[in-house]
Amino acid sequence: MAKNNHFDRLNSLLRSQTSDNEVVDMTYVVRCAGIFAEIEGAVAVVSDLRKGESRIVAGRFGEYLGVGSSTEPSIWERVILNLMTPEEQNSKFISELRFFQFLKGVPKSVRRDYYMVADLRFEVPGLTAIQVLHRMYYFWDSEVQSVRFALCLYSPLVFETPAKSYAVNSITGVKEELSSTLSESLLSRRERQVLSLIAQGMKSAEISDALNISIHTVNRHRQQILAHLRVKNSVEACRVARNLSLI
Repeated sequence: MAKNNHFDRLNSLLRSQTSDNEVVDMTYVVRCAGIFAEIEGAVAVVSDLRKGESRIVAGRFGEYLGVGSSTEPSIWERVILNLMTPEEQNSKFISELRFFQFLKGVPKSVRRDYYMVADLRFEVPGLTAIQVLHRMYYFWDSEVQSVRFALCLYSPLVFETPAKSYAVNSITGVKEELSSTLSESLLSRRERQVLSLIAQGMKSAEISDALNISIHTVNRHRQQILAHLRVKNSVEACRVARNLSLI
């Protein structure tokens, strides 16, 4: 699997979200995965974000793909990623990154109600290209609002999806497309202008002159950008913005 900026950013975000609170344990989540694998025949992957490992529970669809049950020393199921082209892997990372950013923008009380649905394409030797339904669920530590485990399910895609990925509310059934339009709503037009100039290496005084606004206004935009993107500094802000095609 070739790493890229989308992978690096998403990996960093997920690994930094974990806590030491044991709200649920690995045994419980793996048991949930096993139920999906048995009933649906799906390939279920449980990622322990704190320990940095994954447990793959392969149902009958896994047998069809040539994927067996195993444990990997990573939160990324490489046996699954290896079935995708680099372009498809990149699309997967973008969808998951947008889903993570989407969850940060909804009230904490309803974050656990959402899961992600995405349309993937697997390239399996000896088989024609396979369209796959990817669902991802987070197990939240509600006390500190951190993600402890992620559960990914892979099964055959049996219906057409007009968009590549969605955030779905499991209570209301409402779905929201995880598109570039959603990403753009994170920042205003002026904030994107300021961030674009920051990415070019310009200082606040230079940005002030270029946009004909005060340094105070530039600094206010800087703080708003960090808050909206949930990052700590301008370097991270530029990286996230590029991943989301904001600049």
